Amino acid sequence: MRKSKGILFFLLVCLGVMPLHAQELYIPWKESFSSLRPLFRQDTVTLLFGGDLMMHKRQLEYDHRTFLEPVRSYLERADLAVVNMEFTLAGEPYTGYPAFSTPESYPRYAADCGVDVFLTANNHILDKGKSGLVRTLQRYREMEQERHIRITGTAEDAAADTASNPLVMAVKGIRIALINFTYGTNQKATSAWPKINGMDKKDICAAIRRARRRNVDLIIALPHWGTEYRLRHDPEQEAFALWLAGQGVDAIIGAHPHVVQDAGLIKTPGREVPVFYSLGNLVSNMTAPNTRLELFVTLRVTRDRVGELHMLPPRADYLWCSQPGCLTDTYQALAVRDFIGKRDLWRDPSDYDNMIQTYNRVKAATGIKD
Repeated sequence: MRKSKGILFFLLVCLGVMPLHAQELYIPWKESFSSLRPLFRQDTVTLLFGGDLMMHKRQLEYDHRTFLEPVRSYLERADLAVVNMEFTLAGEPYTGYPAFSTPESYPRYAADCGVDVFLTANNHILDKGKSGLVRTLQRYREMEQERHIRITGTAEDAAADTASNPLVMAVKGIRIALINFTYGTNQKATSAWPKINGMDKKDICAAIRRARRRNVDLIIALPHWGTEYRLRHDPEQEAFALWLAGQGVDAIIGAHPHVVQDAGLIKTPGREVPVFYSLGNLVSNMTAPNTRLELFVTLRVTRDRVGELHMLPPRADYLWCSQPGCLTDTYQALAVRDFIGKRDLWRDPSDYDNMIQTYNRVKAATGIKD
């Protein structure tokens, strides 16, 4: 943050988590973080981030208006909820992988559940070509007017790009900038517009400068990156994360690998930048190992009585994507800890066992505690 983080730094040192001499050091999260609480009796802004919301072919056979019900309260309680929309709204015929076209009622349902911001810079956003992206943006603009959601990551023209890259929002008086970008797309762009934000350092630096000119308090980078199905980040992700932190980004929360990846702190002079390399899927039909376990990550920011901002330790909540015939007769994202010890609720108890085994395996591999 541009404001002082001295108090949080002091606490981390006292806890033995952050060495005083650390320089751009990757440090895994510690369980002791969960014991920290706001230092002042002030409103705390909660920013919740979810992974890839997908719609595979088999999902199209079910009523998607139940997919998020078990986690609706998490989304509704957050001051700002942000989710990656990994599909297009290109119209009928609706299709799943490898070229997604999803009913527009799906993101409308997500908005009804409390999702405020749709991330659109991902590798599937051009699955139906330029016309598919144009239609997707048209439908999202309609939703902005009707339901007051916001989008970032793509733009139909220069004016829209300036307005949404970064996307700046005021939440309880705290100004937050979101910068969303992707490593690439599965189909190549055939024209400059509509634009998909890429991992272009020049473009990202320009977005950061625009954020600073708008006097934001917090800049959050939301990259679509990494190697699929790996539980640990790769060297390219780490190098880019270090670069982002060096440019003044305050938090980094990634997507794309379809599994949860590890997290940590990047230390730069006077600042500590949390990075979650991948949140995994939110809802999907994927069944490969570890792809049904995902994260909600909540960033908490408070302003003290002298006006300085403090980022509190992030909170991680593990989720499980239940598939038809397992817990219910449809797909549902559920918080793992809400169902631990409730094996008797499962129609297929072996799926409960799979959830617990995956939960323990991923926690051990990533070091992320909930």
